[in-house]
Amino acid sequence: MYAVEFSKKAEQQFDKLERNLRKRVINTLERIRIRPFHFVKRKQGTFYSILRIGEYRAILDIKKKKLIILILEIGPRKKIYKS
Repeated sequence: MYAVEFSKKAEQQFDKLERNLRKRVINTLERIRIRPFHFVKRKQGTFYSILRIGEYRAILDIKKKKLIILILEIGPRKKIYKS
């Protein structure tokens, strides 16, 4: 099972989310810990992955050898792809 870690930026973005949305993000992250590649899509032109959480997206760096899912960013769909 993969471990989930947040980058500093993602942690700040996560703290700004509403309580019910934070709960939804945590539930989604718990679900993908076993087989993350089944739930994510590759971000075009990078080695990162995208996880859909309703209207929000999380940019992930999945490290297979270390069994770590690193969350780089979390935000609304319209803003997350511009960064």
